[in-house]
Amino acid sequence: MTIVLGDNQYGKAETHVVRVTKSGGTHEIRDLTVTVALAGDFAETHLSGDNSKVVATDTQKNTVFAFARDPIGDIEDFGLRLARHFVGEFASVYRARVHIDEAAWSHIGVGGKPHDHAFVRAGSEKRMATVTCTDDGSWVVSGVGDLLVLKSTGSEFHGFLKDRFTTLAETEERILATSVVARWRHVDTQVEWARSHDDVRRLLLETFALKHSLSLQQTLYAMGEAVLRARPEVAEIRMSMLNKHHFAVDLSPFGMANENEVFYASDRPFGLIEGTVTRDDAPEPGFAW
Repeated sequence: MTIVLGDNQYGKAETHVVRVTKSGGTHEIRDLTVTVALAGDFAETHLSGDNSKVVATDTQKNTVFAFARDPIGDIEDFGLRLARHFVGEFASVYRARVHIDEAAWSHIGVGGKPHDHAFVRAGSEKRMATVTCTDDGSWVVSGVGDLLVLKSTGSEFHGFLKDRFTTLAETEERILATSVVARWRHVDTQVEWARSHDDVRRLLLETFALKHSLSLQQTLYAMGEAVLRARPEVAEIRMSMLNKHHFAVDLSPFGMANENEVFYASDRPFGLIEGTVTRDDAPEPGFAW
C-alpha cells in the first residue's frame, strides 16, 4: 500500500479589519472579514516538518492589514490585489484564494442629518467576494449573504408527493420567507463591481417580489434566470435559500377565525433549497469555486 498526500491548502481565516476613511470631520467605515487560503509546494511541511516554503498565517494576516492602509475600493479589487500579491511574491504559492465578507454601516441620523462619525449596523446582510489567482489567470465570484426576504402572499405549495408520514397540508396562500445566499461567477475581471453587484441584488429582490411562487425551487430559478438575462458579465449564479417556515396558528380553540393573518414563525427545522443557474455558453469555471 502506498500512502500519499492529497490536495491541501492553508491560510489565515477571518481577519477582521475595520478601515476608517476621513474627509475632514466626516468619516466612512469599511468593515471586512478576510480569509486567505494558499495552495502550492507545501508537501514537505506535512511530510517532514520542513517549513522553508511556508508563508506563515501571521504574515498573511499582517498583509491584509497593510493592504488596507491604501484605499480599499470594491472588495473584488481588494481581493484581486491580495491574491495576486501572494502568487507573485512567493515562488512556492501557485494558487491564492481570498474570500471577503463586508458588513455595511450607515451614518446615524441626528436632527434629520447624518452624523459625521457615528454609525449603525445596516442589518445582517453582507456583501461577499471570492477571488482566486494562479499564474494562469484570475477568477472572481461576487455575492450576497444573509439577505432576508419575505412576501405575505403570492406563494402556494401543493401537488407534492404524499405517503403515510405526510402531515403538511396543501395551501394556495402562504407566507414565503427565506434567507438568501447568492454567489455569481463573472466571465472575466473587467467589471464595474459596485454597479454590477447593486444591479444583481436589485434583480434578485424584484424577481422574488414579482414572481408568483408555486415552490421555492421555482422562485430560485426565476431569480437566477433574471440575473443571467440582464447581466452579460455573469456566467452562472449559485443560490442557497433557507425556507423560514410560517404556519398559520389554529385559533379555533379560542372561538376565533384566522384568515392567514396570525402565524407562528419556526426557526428549526427548515427547508434548504439550493441550485445553480448557468449559461450554456459560459466559460469554464477554472478555480473560481
